[in-house]
Amino acid sequence: MMRLMALPLAALLGCTASTAMQSEPSKSDLALAKALEGRTAGKAEECISASFTSGPEIIDSKTVLYSEVGRTVWRNDIIGDCPSLKPSETIAIEIHGGQICHNDRFRVIPFGGGIPSAPCRLGKFTPYRKG
Repeated sequence: MMRLMALPLAALLGCTASTAMQSEPSKSDLALAKALEGRTAGKAEECISASFTSGPEIIDSKTVLYSEVGRTVWRNDIIGDCPSLKPSETIAIEIHGGQICHNDRFRVIPFGGGIPSAPCRLGKFTPYRKG
């Protein structure tokens, strides 16, 4: 009887601990929420203009933001993981035809210089506009 009661209690305690750990957002989650606050996601697009955007703002190893002044924030979820991509690093991307596009490759250059990373690839660009 004691063994039967211990199992549900252990399961319940495990759920409580995991819920507590999940409730604390990471720094990257907070940065992303702040950047997209008050904006609504639109349909993902293949390319954005390199001329009218600023950025990139690196959120984490999977997310980069580009901005149009006062208008649209473009979220790009990197294809796969790019472990060397961190907020303090720089992205080097070769631009063709004045656009930054889905599947374009880029490299991460460490802060202060150094050897560029292996190539990473951009995903589609999701626009977030003020509602």
